[in-house]
Amino acid sequence: MPVLKPQSVLDGHSSNRTPVPLIVGLVVSGVCLLLAVAFYLLTGGPVNVGVGTLLALPTAIVLVALILLVDRLEPEPRVNLVLSFGWGAGVAIIGALIVNSVTGALLVPSVGQAAADGITASVVAPVVEESFKGSLLLYLLLVRRHEIDGPTDGIVYASMCGLGFAMVENVLYYMRGIDDGSLAFMVLLRGVISPLGHPLYTSIIGLGVAYAATHSGAGRVFAVIGGWIGGVLLHALWNGSLTLLGFQGMVIAYLVELLVLIVLVVVLIKDRKRLVRLIGRYLPAYIPSGLVQPNDVQMLGSMSGRRQARHWARAQAGNTGVRAMGDYQLAATELALLHSHAEKSTIAPQQFFARREAILTLMRMARDAFFRRMPQPPPPPPWAHEQPSGFFKIPAELKEMPTHKLRAQIPPAGPRPPQAQATQRLQQPPQPAAGQRPPQPPPAGPPQQPPAGQPPQQPPLGHRPPGRPPQPPGPQGPRPGGPWPPR
Repeated sequence: MPVLKPQSVLDGHSSNRTPVPLIVGLVVSGVCLLLAVAFYLLTGGPVNVGVGTLLALPTAIVLVALILLVDRLEPEPRVNLVLSFGWGAGVAIIGALIVNSVTGALLVPSVGQAAADGITASVVAPVVEESFKGSLLLYLLLVRRHEIDGPTDGIVYASMCGLGFAMVENVLYYMRGIDDGSLAFMVLLRGVISPLGHPLYTSIIGLGVAYAATHSGAGRVFAVIGGWIGGVLLHALWNGSLTLLGFQGMVIAYLVELLVLIVLVVVLIKDRKRLVRLIGRYLPAYIPSGLVQPNDVQMLGSMSGRRQARHWARAQAGNTGVRAMGDYQLAATELALLHSHAEKSTIAPQQFFARREAILTLMRMARDAFFRRMPQPPPPPPWAHEQPSGFFKIPAELKEMPTHKLRAQIPPAGPRPPQAQATQRLQQPPQPAAGQRPPQPPPAGPPQQPPAGQPPQQPPLGHRPPGRPPQPPGPQGPRPGGPWPPR
């Protein structure tokens, strides 16, 4: 079996290949984007499409860079980000074009052209567009839930999807501006004044999806529905204010969106502090193993410390060194997030052990890759202050790593299923028949030693000490320890 690449380990994949659902999503998004471009060419011509695209690209490039800057501490898989952007630019756009156009045409005979346009823009479009964009987040929640670790991830995915939608939609509005002479106003409104509109609306849905991904219970469903309602209402406020109140309505809606943007920034800052606290909370338990040291925890808990460590690694071992240090830092961050999922019971014990072993393997691989490039022992790292560092020491006993709050599920009260009853009967000692003496327990005292020349007897397969529940198997078979605290 080939060794997993570092990025595959960080992304949580079981192989080095891109998962098939992600490939299918990229293909569908690309086909829908081609259909949208074909529609633009047929209605506006190649010149207008080219000019509109050139005007829409700068805003999109700047905002993508801003989103990647937000996503630096625990970066999301690049293929997921590309899928999010492509879904908004392809599937959501073509779906909104079809549904909005059909709905508007059906409303014209009943209410007239002007009223139909107002209803479509203020009511239909927010519901349809946020539903199509939110479907990507719902897919990530159902299929790639382990990749959403908090509010930042939900905002990042939602913003990428909304940004893809906004870029392609801007091309359409710029084409219309060329035709009616309002191009400068359109560029100022959509490219300068409100470029964060669609990313902002969908981010409300992203917050609800992030809550559902990191919690258990019935509240998850209400969080997703509430996030969708919030995104639709914010979108409808902007569209409806422009349609009904003109410039004054735009000012009111802009102030509301500015307040929402400030709230999202506060959420991002608090979530980054939460991640730093997770590193300081869970990684110190790995100090006895040698995987990390106290100074490493401090380095991993600050962006300046991480940057200093990567610069030092580049100076010592070039590009290989900085990649190794980056993998070590990201793996340590994923390790802290993994324990956070375990504490909230959002990950099964078997998945916890498999994921943790892959992360620990990546940390060892990063260390080995660094030292293969070093012709001689490197000087002490600046963040360690002449003290030991886990980056320079192979962990001694990985099998004794802590599991923290991950516990076995307590079976519910009530009648036990037939399979559980059969298991209980198999685990109970056989009862002696009538007239037979019950088996006697072995005499107390030290264990008997086998005769000279004979190998010691091994316990049978599946044996466990009395009073300890069975342990889940690991990727390579049964492992010592488990998700239960020692007795």
